[in-house]
Order: sequence, then structure tokens, then C-alpha cells
Amino acid sequence: MATRKTTKKSELAQAGAHLSSAAKEVGDAVTQKIEALGDAMSSGMSRARKKVEKQGEDAKREVGRLVKIAEAQVKKARAQLTKATASAQKSVLAAEKKLEATKRSTGKKLAALQTGAERKAKALQKAIEKEAAAMKKGARTKAKAAAPKKAGAKKAPAAKKATPKAPAAKKSAKPVARKPAKKAAKKSAS
Repeated sequence: MATRKTTKKSELAQAGAHLSSAAKEVGDAVTQKIEALGDAMSSGMSRARKKVEKQGEDAKREVGRLVKIAEAQVKKARAQLTKATASAQKSVLAAEKKLEATKRSTGKKLAALQTGAERKAKALQKAIEKEAAAMKKGARTKAKAAAPKKAGAKKAPAAKKATPKAPAAKKSAKPVARKPAKKAAKKSAS
């Protein structure tokens, strides 16, 4: 029986050895599995971190690009504003120069017109004065000529006919000469 007991111990020992090796293998497998999970989580985290960092860099690049575009648009708008301001200033200066030139030329024309009107008024006044003097002289000579003719009865009616014509000539000559003189005097006064 002794042999049987040793056989059982060896089976038990073998079973224990098998159990211990199985436990060791299970422990090793669990350890490997935990390490694999840790590595997978670590690599997943690093991949996620890299992805987030890349997205952050992309966002920074996009923001930088948009900022550059906005700066370029602002610069372009400023340049256009500067050009528009310069153009407006040039237009204003040109308009002011044109206005000054127009004022000067209008002033010169007005002065020339006034001078011409004054000359014409003086010439008309002199002509009227000469004509009036000539008419007075003519009236005097007619009056003198009519006075001796009154002594003769036959020539008196002829003198009367001549004198009514002279005043009619006077009336027709004077208004024509005086109207332009009045107009010229009004123009020179204004």
C-alpha cells in the first residue's frame, strides 16, 4: 500500500503543479491583458491628444488666415478711402479755382459793361445836349424869322404852319434820344 500512497501524492503534486502553473499563466495573461489595455488606452489618449493638438493648430492657422484676409481688406479700404479723400479734395480745389476764375471774369465783364454803359450814357447825353442846343438855336432863329414876318400879313400864316411842324419834330426827336439815355443811366447806377 505504500506504493499507492506515493502514487497519490505524486498525482496531487502534479495537480498542484498544474494548478500553480495554470494560476501563473492566468496571472500572466491577466497582467498582459491589463498592460495591453493600458497601452491601448495610452496610445488612444496620445492619438486623441495629437488629434486635438492638430485641430488646435489648424484652427490657429485658419484664424491667422482670416486675420490676414481681414487686415488686407482693412488696408485696401484705407487705401480706397485715402484715394477718395484725395480725389474729393482735388475736386473741391478745382471747383474753388473755377469759382474764383468765374468771379474774376464776371467782375471784369461787369466792369467792362459798366464802363461801356457809362461811355454810351455820356455820349448820348452829349448828343442830346447838342441836339437840344441845336433845337434851341433853330427855335430862336425861327422865332426871329417869324417876328419880322408878322409885319407882313401874307407871310404870317406860312410861319404859323412852319412852327407847328417844328414842335412835332422836337417831340419825335427827344423821346428817341432820351429813352436810351435813361436806360443807360439806370444800368450804370446799378
